[in-house]
Amino acid sequence: MAAQSTKTLFLILLSIAIMRAQGALNVHYYDQSCPQAEYIVAKTVLNASIYDPKVPPRLLRMFFHDCFIRGCDASILLDSTPGNKAEKDGPPNISIRSFYVIDDAKAKLEKACPQTVSCADTGGPYWKVPKGRKDGRVSKASDTTNLPPPTLNTTQLIQSFANRGLNIKDLVALSGAHTLGFSHCSSFVARIHNFSKLHDIDPSINAEFGSMLKKKCPRSNRSGDAGQFLDSTSSKFDNNYYKQIVAGKGVFTTDQGMYHDQRTRSIIQAFAKDQSLFFREFVASMIKLGNVGVKEVGEVRLNCKRIN
Repeated sequence: MAAQSTKTLFLILLSIAIMRAQGALNVHYYDQSCPQAEYIVAKTVLNASIYDPKVPPRLLRMFFHDCFIRGCDASILLDSTPGNKAEKDGPPNISIRSFYVIDDAKAKLEKACPQTVSCADTGGPYWKVPKGRKDGRVSKASDTTNLPPPTLNTTQLIQSFANRGLNIKDLVALSGAHTLGFSHCSSFVARIHNFSKLHDIDPSINAEFGSMLKKKCPRSNRSGDAGQFLDSTSSKFDNNYYKQIVAGKGVFTTDQGMYHDQRTRSIIQAFAKDQSLFFREFVASMIKLGNVGVKEVGEVRLNCKRIN
């Protein structure tokens, strides 16, 4: 991975890990009880990212999927048990990987500061935000139906985010995490085969880009690995995702649909023109996302995979 990419991902990755709600909790939450916490998490995530460039987008996706269900309480990390299928085994989450990075960071934290740092405060991108959340004890695969699928229209997306206290700018900014994303054909195949009676391919897709997607994902495709990166610079956290949408090269219905909606179009255009603006708004929206459904009462798991 290029040095610039590594530096950018370090700044982004260092922080999802250490998020917590405002109020009585603060950025210095572990200063006395575990002063090494941020360093341990940062080093673990960075080392994993160097060996596997897919770690950053996986952790970003994991964080988003955790916060959108029961709030940011690390419930996505819990394993299924007899009689209960957990979130990580729900259909939208079975493709999520890199749980080992969180487990590794947690194990090191337990060695340095036993029973102190919660799983909900372990792992992900970085900026100074309040921390100290508690871990949830409930995780149900059935709750994953509340995650927004890539087929929603913009109105449905706006409502889904509003239900979590997030506004339209948050929606567009957080969608920018797709700059590191990859999608299997199954998530967008409906756009490139038999889209409608008049069009085989969704006409909102750039014609050349649509033909390329169709070749990558033929109707007879049975490979679970085939798919497309959501950004042509997928190893670098930048604003190219928005540039692609402006050019009609959004992979998901949700991505391209936002460009054709007046409520979101101008924000996409602004982020496409100004990368620093996107970065600032992304950080602000990530902090808001980290505050969704924070639990004041819970536990500090000894093992992220199971409740105490």
